[in-house]
Amino acid sequence: MTPKISVIIPMYNVEKYLHQCLESVKNQTFKDWVAICVDDGSPDRCGEIAEEYAKQDKRFVVIHKKNGGLSDARNAGMKYVKTEYVMFLDSDDFIHPQTMEIAYALAQKNNTDIVSWYKNTLYRPQLLLCKKLGFDVDKVRPIGIRKKFNINKIKYFVTDNIVEYSVEPPYKVNHKWSVKHCYVWRHLIKTDFLRDISFIKGIIFEDFPWWSAVMLKRPTVTITNLPLYYYYPNFNSYCLATKEVEKLRNWLIGLKQSFVLYMDKATDYEMQKWQKNFMWPVIIYQIARKLKYVTEQQDIKEMKKFLTDLSDLGVFNKPTDAKAKEYKKLIHNFIKE
Repeated sequence: MTPKISVIIPMYNVEKYLHQCLESVKNQTFKDWVAICVDDGSPDRCGEIAEEYAKQDKRFVVIHKKNGGLSDARNAGMKYVKTEYVMFLDSDDFIHPQTMEIAYALAQKNNTDIVSWYKNTLYRPQLLLCKKLGFDVDKVRPIGIRKKFNINKIKYFVTDNIVEYSVEPPYKVNHKWSVKHCYVWRHLIKTDFLRDISFIKGIIFEDFPWWSAVMLKRPTVTITNLPLYYYYPNFNSYCLATKEVEKLRNWLIGLKQSFVLYMDKATDYEMQKWQKNFMWPVIIYQIARKLKYVTEQQDIKEMKKFLTDLSDLGVFNKPTDAKAKEYKKLIHNFIKE
């Protein structure tokens, strides 16, 4: 009998954190799942560790592949999904024991395409403080991990207009319920709904173009603010270690793909909301404000070409507020220098 939920876990150089991640899946109160562990050519023992779990529990499935990056690993995992629902879990993070139980119950109750939750906002500051004080952060257990939620008392909100309730901080939406950030790992999604949406291979911050594409398919979404995900600040992770110029390059690639997609398929309303709540926050806080770190002539030349191409497409034509107008000017000045 086919399980109800697949959880895709890309693995690369996270041997130190993998046990905690896989244990959090193994200890779920909801038992009808399969964990698709994708060994993305990891140089450490990730593949071996996952295989050990697979020998003990048939619900763990291990895929070994050549290194292709996080997006490629997630795409590879999706090819093996046969369940009704799918979710993603980063291999240096972990989830609350009731994550699947709660998400599946809400999905069934409301018959929505997606169920979204949030991360525990206290865990990261807790770890950073412990690290600063010299404590062993690997032994720190997050507040709330043992909390037992009553399924019948969980508060939630249902919408068929997710572009209205999604935002990339520090921008805000004037609603009590919202999906903040484009994080891939905060959703349970109907597999059939997601089949034709893939991650851009070879880039980081792949969440942004991926979630932009998801929203454009106009899903029905159940939103709960329960802190079910524990994000571990792996200080050796690729994202945290990547230089600013490389980060800029990746944001620009995702921005271009998303803008072209919205120009082709979005209604005027969807385009306006996406530009205000996602596009301009990314332009301002992830691109324009980081241009000062581009100092090498070769990098400056590359960034100018990227930004010129986006300008020619019309990306910067409609700033949504005074701050957006300010940073549009900054970008144009950078191009002309």
